[in-house]
Parts: sequence; structure tokens; C-alpha cells
Amino acid sequence: MVTLADYRDERIKKLEEIKRRGIDPYPSHSFRDTFIGDILDKFDEFQGREVVVAGRITTIRSFGKLAFVKIRDYTGEVQLFMKDGGKTGPAASDTVSVFSISDLKLLDTGDFVEARGMVDKSQTGEISVFTDNIRLLTKSLRPLPGRDGFTNKEERFRRRYVDMNVNLEVRERMVRRSKFWQTTRDFMNAHGFIEINTPVLEHTTGGADANPFTTHMDALDEDFYLRISHELPLKRLLGAGFEKVYDIGPRFRNEGVDDEHLPEHIAFESYAAYEDYEDGMNLYEEMIKYVAKETWGTLKFNVGGFEIDLDNDGKPWPRIKYADLLKEKYNVDVFNPDRKQLEQILRDDFEKSEDRNDKAARKTLEHTLETASDARLLDHIWKLIRKTSAGPYWLVEEPLALSPLAKVVPENPEVTQRFHPIIAGTEMGNGYSELNDPEDQLKRFEEQQALRDAGDAEAQMLDTDFVEMLEYGMPPACGWGNSERNFWLLEGVSGREGVPFPLIKSREKES
Repeated sequence: MVTLADYRDERIKKLEEIKRRGIDPYPSHSFRDTFIGDILDKFDEFQGREVVVAGRITTIRSFGKLAFVKIRDYTGEVQLFMKDGGKTGPAASDTVSVFSISDLKLLDTGDFVEARGMVDKSQTGEISVFTDNIRLLTKSLRPLPGRDGFTNKEERFRRRYVDMNVNLEVRERMVRRSKFWQTTRDFMNAHGFIEINTPVLEHTTGGADANPFTTHMDALDEDFYLRISHELPLKRLLGAGFEKVYDIGPRFRNEGVDDEHLPEHIAFESYAAYEDYEDGMNLYEEMIKYVAKETWGTLKFNVGGFEIDLDNDGKPWPRIKYADLLKEKYNVDVFNPDRKQLEQILRDDFEKSEDRNDKAARKTLEHTLETASDARLLDHIWKLIRKTSAGPYWLVEEPLALSPLAKVVPENPEVTQRFHPIIAGTEMGNGYSELNDPEDQLKRFEEQQALRDAGDAEAQMLDTDFVEMLEYGMPPACGWGNSERNFWLLEGVSGREGVPFPLIKSREKES
């Protein structure tokens, strides 16, 4: 049986022969002047023109004095039609680095090459570059696997650079991911927002309910947290006099990995002074639609069995109150919760789940029921409702205990001016009218810190510096945030499929 090591050894022998001939197998310069995609898209303009193309070899077929070599660059794939003894010269004066048909045995699929030649069609009608020489740019020592031979998910994640060569749709997904964030920037910039990058390392982390990563800075000999949110630094900028700010960048949450969550992911947060959550819902509903249309070209999606129309027949998305949903679905009184009722709802749901025979999952459930606050149990029950919700709709007026940074609704101080867009079973963002009363904020921080001290690792930390900023004064404002989970959702993939290099447990192996 031929192994990868055998293929590699054979290629190393070819590499040694190439070097023996005085050829540099890894030159620093390419003379490419034309993208393959341009030739394919504008053949009439390029027919008869001399070009220099470059790319990775995907196939080599040699028949005596004729050879057909296909190469692929980022924009497309084209055939090199080689004829021994032709008139086309090498790509440049670097003649010592070129290979004629008789030398093709030293080249392999996966090698990067360039060729100078005339654009035309072969007798079979295939667009080709006619040349008699190929110049080597990079000698590859490992063969790329075939598409059918590279389907194992773990191997694909470990060698994503191979995955994107073999499965081109993965690479195209990353292009859409880039467009998703670029169109977010375009929308925000067009609405007067300024992008300002904020620190990743923080003495005190906050702005979300999440367990942080910790690290140590040798220069200061102090421990720091990796941010779980962009929120508090951006709101400090409001206190500094900015009125519309946002940041796009990584955040880190030391929690489990599933289809919707990655410990490291890209997120977006924005804050607008002199606006409230009503203004926010109008703006960000428009933004979500704009980004979706620009990224995928549609507002209709089939996601996880849900048929989603973000346009909602041209009508604004409905706004549904948190308390009304829990009352309707489970007869739960959010403002006077019965602890035993909440525990029983969660137990009953677990017994219906696929995890019911999983001892670890059962242990986690019992730990949650024993240690979580009533507010946290309510949040777990809300998530049972959320996962069956198609949307789109706005979930509004979340209880105060679950929103320590949001202003209360004046008519009902037990709930907050908070809003979530619910789409295809997930929350596609989080926003609220920002709390700017320093005394109220301090009280809520102290309540959160007490929960943290009692064992709730996701409760927020007491941030006295932020309270001090509020004492200097911060204008009324609306804040909003969403993560690349929105991209994964509408793309129809899991989190690890939706990022270029997903984290995966390390593995020692012989190379």
C-alpha cells in the first residue's frame, strides 16, 4: 500500500533533482500579469493576446509531444496547452527555471507554476493558454487529497488550508463571512458611526454573562481577563464625548463548544448617544436586512427547518414581551416565580431530550437546579421557547435581574428596555437603552458580584472604574451587539464550519 510518506519521499527526490539542475524551486518573484478568471470571463478580449498566468497545478496529462496541464488561481482554473518545440518563450529571462514537456515528470499536482502563452481555444473548444514552457514557483512535497478522500470533519478542521483547496465551497464561505462584516461596517459608517478598536485585555471584564479566560502579563506582573464583550470600553467613549461608536473584533468566553457557540469568535457592538431601544430596533432591523441582502442576495432563508422571511411581507417585525411568552407557553409568572415549578419544567424537558441517558448532562442539570438563581432558571426556560421560534420578532422587556446594564421601563420598573431579534430559534443580537445612573448601576453591579461570589461564574463583576465614569456623566444611549453567530445561522452551518481555523484539541503525531 502506497502511503503519504511514500509520496513525500518521491517528491523529495524530484526536489533534489531540480536543485541539482541549478533550478530554484522556491523563487521569490512571479511575472504573472493576468488573472485566470479574467481570461474566462472576457475571452473575446483576451483571445490572441499573450499573457502570463500562475497558479497551482490540479492535473497533468502528457502525450508525447503534447501535454495538458490545468492550473488554478484564486479566480479560476485554465488549461495550459503545451506543445514540444513551439514558438512561445519562457515567462521571463529566467530560462533556467522553466520546464518543457520532457521535464514534466519533475512536476506534480499541487506545485505552483506560471506560464507565458497565447490565449485561444483548443480543438475541443476549451479556453487555454498555449505555451511550451512552465516556470516552477513552488515545489509541493505533499499531495492534496481528492475531494472524496477528505471528508472526515476532524481532519478537515485540523488542516483547513487543505480543506479550502479540496472543498472550494468552504473557501467561498469565508469570502461571504468577510462580506458579512464589511457590509456591517458599510452600514454603520453610512449612519454616522465611528469604528474604534477597544482593548482585549482587561483588569475587570463585563458587559455580558459569561465565564472569562484569564492570562498573565509579565511586564506588569498582573493577571488580566480576555474580554467577553466590547461594551464597557465603548460606553466609556460615550462618556468621552463620542456620540456614535462601534467595534468589530474577537471576544472570548470560556464555555462549551456547540453549533452556536465558540469560545473565540468575532463580535460587533455599537452605541448611539441620545437614542433609546425604540430607535435601536428600527435601526438594527434595517441593518440585519441590509447585511443579509448584500451577503447572500436574498432575505428568505431555510434554516434548521425554519422558513424565514426577514422582510416579513414588508411589515415591521412584531414585538413580544418576555413575561407574556413565558406565561403563554409555561404559565410561569416571571415577577413571582415558583422555584419548584421552574425546576420541574426544566426536569420535564430534560426527560424528553436526547441527553436524558447522559450521566454528565444529568449531573450538569442537577447542579444548575441546585445553584442557579431564579432569574437564571427563567432564562433557561426562555431558551426552551426560543429554540422553537421561527421569527423574526423582537423579544422585549426582559426582567431586571437578567439585564444589569439596561434601563427599566418607566411604567414597569421590574422589566428593562432590552430587545433581542429572534430568528430561526436563536437570538440574533442584544440591545437596550443603556443604564447611565451611577447609583443604580453600582447597586446592580453589587448584586451581580454577590451572585458571582455565591458560585455563578457567569454573573458580572463589580467594575468601580465604570461606575466612576458614569459619575462624570454619560448621555442617554442605545447599545447593540451581535456576533458572527448571525453569519453561521443564515449560512446554515455550525460555528466551527463557519470560521477559517476552528479550535480543536491538539494531537501529537509524527509528521
